[in-house]
Amino acid sequence: MTLAAWAFVQVPLNSAPSNEVLEWYRVETGVAKRGLFRTVMGGAWAVFNGVRRTVFGVIALLILIVMIVGFGAAAPKPLKDKTALVIAFQGDLVEQFSGDPGELALAKALGSDVMETRLRDVKRALELAAKDKHIDRVLVRTDQLTGGGQASLREVASYIQEFKKASGKEVISYAYGYDQRGLFIAAQADKVYLHPEGLAVLEGLGRFRTYYKSMLDKLGVQMNVFRVGKFKSAVEPYLLDGPSDEAREADAYWLNDVWDRFLVDYAAARKLNPAGLKVMIDELPQRLQAVGGDFAKLALQEKLVDELKTPDQIRDLMISKGARSEDSDHPDRVDFRKIELADYLKLKNLSDRDDQSLPAIGVIVAEGGISDGKQPQGQIGGDSTAALVRRAREDDDIKAIVLRVDSPGGSGFASEIVRRELELMRAAKKPVYISMGDVAASGGYWISMTSDKIYASPSTITGSIGIFGLFPTVAEGLDKIGVHSGGTTTTWLAGALDPTRPLDPKLGETLQVLINHGYANFVGKVASNRKKTPEQINEIAQGRVWSGAQAKERGLVDEFGLLDDVVEALAKKANLTKFRVTYVEQEPDGLAMFFNSMGASALRMAATAFKNEALPKLLSPEMRTRVERDFASFAAAREQPFALYAHCLCDAE
Repeated sequence: MTLAAWAFVQVPLNSAPSNEVLEWYRVETGVAKRGLFRTVMGGAWAVFNGVRRTVFGVIALLILIVMIVGFGAAAPKPLKDKTALVIAFQGDLVEQFSGDPGELALAKALGSDVMETRLRDVKRALELAAKDKHIDRVLVRTDQLTGGGQASLREVASYIQEFKKASGKEVISYAYGYDQRGLFIAAQADKVYLHPEGLAVLEGLGRFRTYYKSMLDKLGVQMNVFRVGKFKSAVEPYLLDGPSDEAREADAYWLNDVWDRFLVDYAAARKLNPAGLKVMIDELPQRLQAVGGDFAKLALQEKLVDELKTPDQIRDLMISKGARSEDSDHPDRVDFRKIELADYLKLKNLSDRDDQSLPAIGVIVAEGGISDGKQPQGQIGGDSTAALVRRAREDDDIKAIVLRVDSPGGSGFASEIVRRELELMRAAKKPVYISMGDVAASGGYWISMTSDKIYASPSTITGSIGIFGLFPTVAEGLDKIGVHSGGTTTTWLAGALDPTRPLDPKLGETLQVLINHGYANFVGKVASNRKKTPEQINEIAQGRVWSGAQAKERGLVDEFGLLDDVVEALAKKANLTKFRVTYVEQEPDGLAMFFNSMGASALRMAATAFKNEALPKLLSPEMRTRVERDFASFAAAREQPFALYAHCLCDAE
């Protein structure tokens, strides 16, 4: 662009140029010579070029911000004596942060909270604090704890108990309100405090599903289901309007086992009677009425908590037990000397690092649903999780691995891809131990069975050895609105997979034969790995869910143990007296992957915004999650009619 043309474009928008100026501009810029088409195309290119520069400018600015935040962040200050370590649980208890590592790094660099609490971080912090002369006590907060299964709660309880045993230091718990999970963690503390207006409730365990049969009937959708095993209830929401008798029987069996164990463990920690806790729940309305509807007073009366205190009273208490914080920027601020979990780990990681020359035991986290291909952390991908196993197998420093499984299953094919890599690991003379977390059922058991030993918590949800297939057809629904399907094919199969047509009996027979084969394959592999006959496994399979204790009685699990127990046992198996533990996890794949993940994150944010508007507001977040999960299976079945699913919708709330 010439200097004259540049001067023209600076004319204020609110003042129209004269005809002479316009003509002069057309001559100077060549518009008069180029004609209308070239002018329009040139304008389009200018717009595109401007957008391109803007986008790259934003990206460059974002990189600059991250660099400034990363390099400019102040290092944690050295600890002083009488400092309290504050462990404030947030979100779900997880084995591994979910999402792309690049996204997580960016979120942390920009100061965003990750609404998940990683179990290993709690464990590491308490181990370090037990030996740290500057840490004199721990304050536990569970107000923002929103999820965690029974096995995860037992892991946290063991960390706190070990800290107290190793250090003799005090643990205090405080919350505005305690749900059942929070109460279990708080029970491990020396003192449990509750806000005077707060609630503390034990409610029991339950398993609820959302059922869609009547809705599908109204829509004219026929859900054709193929399964083996009378207890494989994962498909019941599409077939019934409530749980079958078999599902009720199986669920009641393992739920009561897990609940009784919860009560025994909680009562032991609080020095209470488990039977008395059951009576308290049964008589809750009457007991609450007796204290005038005051839940906090009832919690104190039932000895679920030790005292009622406001936040300022807790601050005063912590100052009296420790020391007052010295804040030069805010000298009038009243607070106790403390350090948060994340800051403490950041501080200690500067000086406390494992000896990298030691042989390693690798820990691979297999958490979430199982899907084909590559999946981000928090999900199990047939290819991505298998790649982690392969990486550990090819790493000479890693002598053995623990596969930490917390999964209800999913794709049968993806489960087999992961299982095969574990088989190759054992063939390479590297032992494989399984550590089951909250859930290791169906596909979660599939990836566990090829191992040297299986450990579980007595409260782990496992089993559900069975598979199913789905194929929805919508011919009836289309007929209701006057839409019909017709055509010509060379074979019966060519059009049989069209969901707009009724299910061809031949296709139904074909799919059922496929499911029968898949089930026999699943049972056969379990029998081979568990040193039993297929007939013996079939008796305890049939898609039935078991608690970890029940699974051990039936030979599906070898030992009880927490993750630390599994690591120690595996070290003996591998003849390692000194070793380090290394987590084998996904790593960011360079700048391109980083920006790709940013785009994927934007899409997920848009999808989340849409679903929050599209789904009824009166549905709870948990119910919305269940509906989304169920219809994800529906959509997958439509796209892959020959897929086999080893999935157990067996969470307990």
